[in-house]
Amino acid sequence: MGLTDTLGRPLRDLRISVTDRCNFRCVYCMPSEVFGRDYRFLPRRELLTFEEIERAARVFVDLGVRKLRLTGGEPLLRRDLEELVARLAAIGDLDLTLTTNAALLAQKARALADAGLTRVTVSLDSLDDEVFRAMNDVDFPVARVLASIDAATEAGLPVKVNVVVKRGLNEGSVVDIARRFRGTGHAVRFIEYMDVGASNGWRLDDVVPAAEIVAAIGAEFPLEPMDAAYRGEVAQRYRYLDGAGEIGVIASVTQPFCGDCTRARLSADGKLYTCLFAIRGHDLRAILRSEASDEELDAAIRAVWERRTDRYSELRTKDTSSLRKVEMSYIGG
Repeated sequence: MGLTDTLGRPLRDLRISVTDRCNFRCVYCMPSEVFGRDYRFLPRRELLTFEEIERAARVFVDLGVRKLRLTGGEPLLRRDLEELVARLAAIGDLDLTLTTNAALLAQKARALADAGLTRVTVSLDSLDDEVFRAMNDVDFPVARVLASIDAATEAGLPVKVNVVVKRGLNEGSVVDIARRFRGTGHAVRFIEYMDVGASNGWRLDDVVPAAEIVAAIGAEFPLEPMDAAYRGEVAQRYRYLDGAGEIGVIASVTQPFCGDCTRARLSADGKLYTCLFAIRGHDLRAILRSEASDEELDAAIRAVWERRTDRYSELRTKDTSSLRKVEMSYIGG
């Protein structure tokens, strides 16, 4: 049996943040009143280099990781990201993915595909231009995201679409998005608004439950549930009865899935987090920048994972939701 934590959960997925910067100010992630002009982002010297990320990734893969996802902030803000993709693709037969707001994807899609990226996930919270511009808070238009999705498809990259649903803001966009991507081959994932970090003003009343999302779509396009494709799959998947594809819902708030969580997260400055809702991380950068061997790096990661007890979403209360947790923009979604 491979590396497991205290609850028997294996280490299978590593999400790698390559920057804490973003060109959007989405209200559920980087609200502009917090991440404004005076906010201090990480200086470049504190970011892991591509060589350091590759080295860490190789050790994680040796420990059982089979999926690497590049995140941010907005990962395409990291210069020459396709170079990192090529380095990671050379490690072996991995699911190598990228999550992006797609503002820069159209001009990068071909290079990323050629470098070995497996697929891309695009964040798109509404097709209504006014709603979308309000949510990204930088007046970025829907049309440019759709154009980037087309560019990724033309480059041969499979595309998933992520939609964070917040009550009173974009729940009216759910069926429109489902309709737009039915039959395109692009799977859509609707995500319950989560209490990640401490800056987004999360309230339980703002959460649109996954069951409500499925019911709204199913009323127009009948659905049936699908079995999970693998242990640790976070989305509950549903297929259209007419064969026009599938949707998924990620119900971290109303239907927690901590019991099968196989994900670790590496921040842009080299801290290892074992939960999206963590309060603190474990410094791997110091090891990477010392004279430590890969065996010592392996031992440090093992020591963290084997002690892992995280069950935040299963234990969530009014008190825990107000804790000063790490921001999503810092470690990725």
